[in-house]
Amino acid sequence: MTRLTTLDLPTFYKATVGFDRLFDEMERQFANSQPQGYPPYNVAQLDENEWGIAVAVAGFDMEDLDITLEKSVLTIEGVAPKGDENVNYLHKGIAGRSFRRQFTLADHIEVVDATLDKGILTVLLKREVPEELQPKKIAINSAKEVKAISKDS
Repeated sequence: MTRLTTLDLPTFYKATVGFDRLFDEMERQFANSQPQGYPPYNVAQLDENEWGIAVAVAGFDMEDLDITLEKSVLTIEGVAPKGDENVNYLHKGIAGRSFRRQFTLADHIEVVDATLDKGILTVLLKREVPEELQPKKIAINSAKEVKAISKDS
């Protein structure tokens, strides 16, 4: 019996034309060596076209945080605030480390707002499909109208 012990993505590329974006995303996720547990976050659907991402960033000021949206990838980064080096901790359980969280957004999702309140960074997202890409209703004509149009031409 053969056992898959490693994931060799380049061999899959040959048989999967058109799935380049999927494999690029998988490679990016596997290559990201940072643990995925910090900082904790929630993603909530607020309504049919609105979502919110809440990230627990206790101890970070607004100046320590950076939010960017590039090519449908939302990146939230935090630079660890400098601690007091003169303190001799007997126990240090509060993490003070930098982080980088990335979220791949679907097409036509835009960042509407970002707020920091009580150690929670909330990023509001909204789907805004351009009018030219929205579905259009097509009127159905009767057969008599079609015959009249074809006789006039």
